[in-house]
Parts: sequence; structure tokens; C-alpha cells
Amino acid sequence: MKQRIPEELIEEVRNKNDIVDVISDHVQLKKQGRHYLGLCPFHGENTPSFSVSPERQLYHCFGCGAGGNVITFVMEMEGADFIQAVEKLAERIDMALPKHVKGVSGNESGKKHESKILGHELAAKFYHHLLTTTEQGKAAYDYLLDRGFTQDMISAFQIGYAPDNPAALKALLEKRGFQESEMEEAGLLLRKESSWEYMDRFRNRVMFPIMNNQGRVIAFGGRALQEGQPKYLNSPETPIFHKNETLYALHKARPAIRKENKAILFEGYADVISAWNAGVNNGVATLGTALSARQAKIIRRNAEQAIICYDGDKAGQEAALRSAELLEQEGCQVQVALLPEGSDPDDFIKIHGKDKFVNEIIKAPFTLMSFKMQKLKKEKNLQHEGDRLQYIEEIVGEISKISKAVERDHYLRQVADEFDLSLEALKQEQHRLFRANKQKNKNAGTSYSSDSSKRRASQYMTEQRLRPAFFNAERILLAHMLSSKEITDQVADEVGGEFNVENHIALAAHLYAFYGAGRDGDSSDFIHSLTDESLMKLAAELSMLDINRNLTENELADYIKQIKNYPKWVEIEEKEKEMKEAERRHDLQHALQLANELVEMKKALKSK
Repeated sequence: MKQRIPEELIEEVRNKNDIVDVISDHVQLKKQGRHYLGLCPFHGENTPSFSVSPERQLYHCFGCGAGGNVITFVMEMEGADFIQAVEKLAERIDMALPKHVKGVSGNESGKKHESKILGHELAAKFYHHLLTTTEQGKAAYDYLLDRGFTQDMISAFQIGYAPDNPAALKALLEKRGFQESEMEEAGLLLRKESSWEYMDRFRNRVMFPIMNNQGRVIAFGGRALQEGQPKYLNSPETPIFHKNETLYALHKARPAIRKENKAILFEGYADVISAWNAGVNNGVATLGTALSARQAKIIRRNAEQAIICYDGDKAGQEAALRSAELLEQEGCQVQVALLPEGSDPDDFIKIHGKDKFVNEIIKAPFTLMSFKMQKLKKEKNLQHEGDRLQYIEEIVGEISKISKAVERDHYLRQVADEFDLSLEALKQEQHRLFRANKQKNKNAGTSYSSDSSKRRASQYMTEQRLRPAFFNAERILLAHMLSSKEITDQVADEVGGEFNVENHIALAAHLYAFYGAGRDGDSSDFIHSLTDESLMKLAAELSMLDINRNLTENELADYIKQIKNYPKWVEIEEKEKEMKEAERRHDLQHALQLANELVEMKKALKSK
């Protein structure tokens, strides 16, 4: 019979998965004092408000209120239930959970997805073996060598070869016990239209494995070796692979991206691999489609800066501009590495060499505004007055979209000098367009307010600013209680359940029970013991408060006094309202009686 995962195993999984390392797989974190800061993955923001504490092994977003420990992070980030999150974290540290406790969640989809990934990993090894060690793969291997690929490049990116055999992979998958229907759903097999029999999806192609953030194979890109079939064939959308949420080679590039705080965005697999061989280790690529908003978010979570290095033709530059605008919307500082017209990164490296590519292309990118200027100039004949005026109008319009005044002034001066124009006239036109853009963005604010995650964040921040003194006293006291049994015992004696906020009452009750069971002052352990999501977030937030951990007796007494006196102040306010009402009715005797009672009540409070 299946049982729940024992507490000691859950604690071991939690303790062995450092929260900074786990969250860093999804969010770019920067050390700031004792904590790490990054952009919250749970709501859209351009200024980091997501804080991670390595000391307490907790996270909290001061923008939207999300918070918890390493297990709750995986649950929220990956949409997993508790058991699935523990299993994922156990797998991450190569820790085997006993069979009788696995799959307690009753969710079979996790197992099916695991099987799909295992099928892909087997296929990747099979294809790589055929390419590098068999006669079947010799033509594909020679093709790659002719294209400038080395053995190191082939091995590093696990490049392989799918043979011209409709059942080669199918037979291997059957032999290893994989179900054909499941492998079809995974995108590895498909059915013949004539006989409805299963067959391999990829045939006679060079195979590029596509991996998820953990470096596990979830899809393939296949390049045809002969004419008469589509040049490129990618895996279809599957339960484990979503093109618009995946970036090629991100798992491999992430350490370099984090180190340099910069990602290089390419258009294709070959560009990433050639750049990697040239020493550019922070390169990623989209998967045969335009950059999506989701992919832009992923890049921003990993780096503040992005350099776009697309093909030098018109289509490549148009795509670069669209990608740049998406990345800017997510808060990236965007630059564009310009290639000669008709050249792509892979070809440029082959013709001109690694050093020239790195030094003259990657290390000498244009600002986005300079790139726009170059692009617009190419589209106009500036010798013609009409084209020249149109260029000036369009470029001033682009400059007006820049938020920083100094940057706007810099580019306006460039235009004025280049075309011998009045800087003042350009500034007037730019101011007009800037105000128009500002009004347009203001009117479009409905799109912002319709974003539920941003709306929740805004509401949360408003709530934080409107807290009265007693409320903050309760929060600070609970923050101390989360790490101190001694303070909790004293609060239990003097306050008990007399907190004034419902969630605070509940959290205090849980803390009394937690310490009453003989547990130590470990806030992460306490949060794990909670089952209510709102209380977990509250506890995480309070644990991350920047407070003086050495609470004096006077400070403790003052906080307790504010908490216990609050109901009396509420009573005083009600009595003051009653007195004003009596005065309004000209009931002076009752008003005088209430005034005397108020004096006594206030005296009693001050004497305490």
C-alpha cells in the first residue's frame, strides 16, 4: 500500500536543494546584502522585488506577495502538486525515493511525461551513436565536417543522425518497453496514412536535440540530407515541448549568461553551435519561429542585457527589430550585432574566423537606436529630398519613444549635425511626439489593468502602504516569533489569541502548536508544516522582514502594548462618534457623560 512521503525524507530533500540554486534555474538573482534579488517569475515587473534568503531558505516577492520555501517555489513555478515537487527536487539531487511513496498524488501525467522524456533521451543517444560510430552515419558525419563542425561541437551538443529507415527508432523503443501510442504523443513516432502503422517521424536527417532547462531532451530539430523533402523538420508541440517557451541551448548557456549578465540571441542551431566553438558561450536561439513574449521573459529573467545577432539580410534585420522591441518591453537593455548583408553568423565565422566574429561583431554591437537609424537609412535614398525628410520624421518619432531625456538629446544632436538642422526645431517636434506617445500609453493603460497578475501586485503594494501601527506591531512580533521559541512563549502568556488580524491570530496559533510539539525555531521548517497557502505566504514574507533580531524587553513590551490596546482605541473612536452625535442632537447631558468616560479611558491607556 502506498504511503505518504516520510517527513524525514521531505526534510532531506528540502535541505539538500539550496533555494538560491533552484530559483536561479528560473530567475537571474543578484546578491544584495544578505539576500538575493531578481525579477518575480509570478508577475510582470521591470524592477526586481523578488527576494531570496539563503540563510532562511525562503523567498518572498514584495510586489505580489508570493512566498514560501524551495518546495512551494517548484509547485508554483511548474504547476506541480506537493508530491510532484518533492519528486522533482529529489531527482535534481539524484536522490531515490522509496517506490511505495512515489506517485502518491495520484497524478499519472507526471509519469507519462517522464516516459516521454526518457524516450527522447534514448533517441538522442541512438542518433548520436549512429552518427559517430557507424557506417550508416558516415554521410551525415562528412556533411557536418564539410560544414565546419568539429568532433567537439558534435559531442557537446549531442548531434546525431536519424537513419533512412522507417522503423529504426520504433524498433528500439519497442525493445526498451516504450508504448507506441505514447511515443507518438511525444512526437517521436507518427502513423502511416495508408496502413495506420507506426513509423519514425525523423528519417535521413542530421538531428539536433532540444533540451529543457534541466538539460533533458524534450524535442529534436532535423536537417534533411537530400533534396525533395522539407529542409528543416522540428518536433511538433507535445505535452513536454512548447516552442514558444523553449530556447535552444539555454541549459548550456545559462552559466555564462549569468556570469556576464548578457545573452546573445541567434536565429538557428548552427549559429549557436558555431558561436560556442568561437568562444561565445552565452548564445541561445529560437526554434524556427519568431521570438515570443514568453521567450523574451525567460531571457530577461536570466540577464539584464541582450545582444541580437541575426542574419544580415532584410528578413533577418526585420526579425531583429521585432525581437528587440519584445525584449525591451520585458526590461532588457538591447543591442544588435550587425552582420554584413547576406551573411549569417555560421557563414561569417567560417569565412572570416573566430576572432573577427568575436571582436568585430559580438563585442562591437550597435545600440538599438543606432540599429534603427542604420536600418531606416538602408530603406531610403537620402539623396532625394522626399526620402530624406521622411527619414528625419521617422527617426525623430523613434527617438521620442526613448524614456531617458539624456539619450533622446544625444540622438537628436546626431540627427541635427548629420543633416545640418536646427536642434531646437527637432526638440520641439520630438517633445510633441513624446507627449503624444505618453498620452497614447496612458490611454492604453486598460491593457495594464487587465493583466490580472499586475493588478494583484498593485493591490498588494497598496495594502502594504496602508498598514496602521498596531498592524505593523503584530507583524514584527510574529517575525520574531518565527525564529524564537522564547519570544513565542512570552507572547503566548501575555497576548495569547488576542491578535487583531485574522491571519495573524491563525499564524500565532500555529506557532504556539509548532513550538509546543518540541520543534526548533526554523522558519522554513515551520512554513513546511503549514497547509494554508495564505499563511505560508504570510510566514515567508515575515521571515524576510529586515528587522533587528536582538529584540529588547522594552521593545517587546511596546509591541504587546500596541496590540492589546488597539481594541480599546477602537472603543474610544466609537465613543467619540457617539459623543459627536449627541452634540448634534443637542443632548448635552449625554455628551458630557461620554466626554468624562473618554477622559477616564484615555487616562487608563496612558497609565499602562
